[in-house]
Amino acid sequence: MIGQVGEILWEPSADRVAGARITAFMRLAAARTGLDFPDYAALHAWSVADREAFWRLVWEFCGVCGDGPGDAVLEDPGPMPGARWFPEARLNYAENLLQGEPEETVLIFAAEDGRRRGWTRDRLRREAARVAAGLRADGVGPGDRVAGFLPNIPESVAAMLGAASLGAVWSSCSPDFGPQGVIDRLGQISPKVLFVTSGYFYNGRTIAVDETITSLRSHLDSLVRVVQVPYPETPANGRDLTPWPEYGDPQAPLTCERLPFDHPLFIMFSSGTTGLPKCMVHGVGGTLLQHLKEHQLHCDLGPGDRLFYYTTCGWMMWNWLVSGLASGAAIVLYEGSPVRPHTVLWDLAAEVGITVLGASARWIAACGKFGLRPAEEVDLGSLRTILSTGSPLAPESFDYVYHHVKRDVQLSSISGGTDIISCFALGCPVLPVRRGELQCKGLGMRVEVFNADGRPVTGAKGELVCTAAFPSMPVGFWNDPDGAKYHQAYFTRYEGIWCHGDFAEVTPSGGLIIHGRSDTVLNPGGVRIGTAEIYRVVDRLPEVAESLVVGQKHGADVRVLLFVVPAEGVELTPELARRIRDEIRSATSPRHAPARIMAVPAVPRTRSGKLMETAVRRILEGLEVDNIEAVANPEAMVYFRELARSLN
Repeated sequence: MIGQVGEILWEPSADRVAGARITAFMRLAAARTGLDFPDYAALHAWSVADREAFWRLVWEFCGVCGDGPGDAVLEDPGPMPGARWFPEARLNYAENLLQGEPEETVLIFAAEDGRRRGWTRDRLRREAARVAAGLRADGVGPGDRVAGFLPNIPESVAAMLGAASLGAVWSSCSPDFGPQGVIDRLGQISPKVLFVTSGYFYNGRTIAVDETITSLRSHLDSLVRVVQVPYPETPANGRDLTPWPEYGDPQAPLTCERLPFDHPLFIMFSSGTTGLPKCMVHGVGGTLLQHLKEHQLHCDLGPGDRLFYYTTCGWMMWNWLVSGLASGAAIVLYEGSPVRPHTVLWDLAAEVGITVLGASARWIAACGKFGLRPAEEVDLGSLRTILSTGSPLAPESFDYVYHHVKRDVQLSSISGGTDIISCFALGCPVLPVRRGELQCKGLGMRVEVFNADGRPVTGAKGELVCTAAFPSMPVGFWNDPDGAKYHQAYFTRYEGIWCHGDFAEVTPSGGLIIHGRSDTVLNPGGVRIGTAEIYRVVDRLPEVAESLVVGQKHGADVRVLLFVVPAEGVELTPELARRIRDEIRSATSPRHAPARIMAVPAVPRTRSGKLMETAVRRILEGLEVDNIEAVANPEAMVYFRELARSLN
């Protein structure tokens, strides 16, 4: 029997609630304010009603290292954007991540080909200090850009922290990007120093990136040096690249310059499927404070934990993962395919004792499709929490985790974005997990769902918004001096209110359901339908490996088109198409049923694994997708271009 959305699948034990960091935070908040916090809802209500007191207490509770927080917490707290947080504070991101016992292992690296390495905190500090000395000698100072074209390896963390220690601004792309994709991103920000790899390893192959490096050097006129990390093989000679081991001074001490709270730390990029990627600038303090809050209060992360997220250096979850060092946890880095073999990440969790494991909703769904049974095959005794993001986690994936992975685990679907380098909706270690729901709104985040009239609603679908400023908002967009691009991205629909672009629903329990992106919402017959509602039905069918759904203008209406990648050995027959349509209709409504169901060889995804629904819709409407470098599998676009001719 299939469970109902909202059904409780897990509840924390009394001991777990009592020992949770968020419980200690509630006690401290009660002592400081004289208020009573009987549950999470009360704590969240206070955190958004008195944001200054809340974020000051987060600074204290999470042990931020720096000069501050100062007397003032929030200047210009009116309509967004414009708020300035902790104007008197000064701090350094790298300093906060590198505190602690020198001999403790803090980086655990594993690769698909079996390589394993561990770095102590002392080793990481020394490598970051050496990089910082090299950067300083190359004229890099506060505000200068330093970039990485690197895989998810320890050297990437050291390079970023070395740059951050000086107050330089770090940005990175993963090596699976082609030349134009990297140039489109890094070419906008003019880095002084670029760290590159000699290649990367994926799906059983070592892939060289010489062509991309050559192209970058010829197009990035701002570069004064290119440093090459010898991974996975010995780097090529004769290209005037500085070898990683020879860069900087190995005897240099680590010095961390404390900077204003809103000093730029990271430049993150949008996917860029319809033009040049947007360059979002995130500040030192907002990034650090928000990540500390999410790690310690929402993930219960602390010393002794081992945090893992399957990510590349081109996705914001890499930055989020690395920030786990500031809470005293060790972080686990993995480089390679997450499904070669299918069990590789579960095996890694058992091998190194991962306590908090994160991956995409797509990967969890794939594990179910593969028929994996980790509960029967590996020892996941250390695993306490599973995190999922990148797309909505289907209710059937909740069932899979609790039936076949681990009964006693907190499964938290989380949602936010590169735009805020963090989350609007998160997990909570003292709340139950409900089937198909994200557990809660993030503390300090005044999140609502607005209906068509711009009013907050519960139990109805609408636009996910945030109605008050929060510390991890971008400090701006790069090359946007008057803030016009920034304002256009988030504040045009509701003046002074952040409109995130998610089609969502607040549930009666206080959780959330994400129904898809607002710009991909289907509208047949004037009824708004989130694409996730259809994926939840289709993805549980064993005959379907993957699917993609879009709305296409058809006369005066919109028709729903469903594209499916049949499972191996399966053909999309008229009978199977009829059954898929019937399953969708019976599980949802007749409006959800696709007008046409078509088999395709593959569906296009971004390099962070997200379905490219908007890009496919544009192609079917006869428009072009210019930035093909944003597509992880550009060959998948070929079919849709050909198909567009027959559908228009």
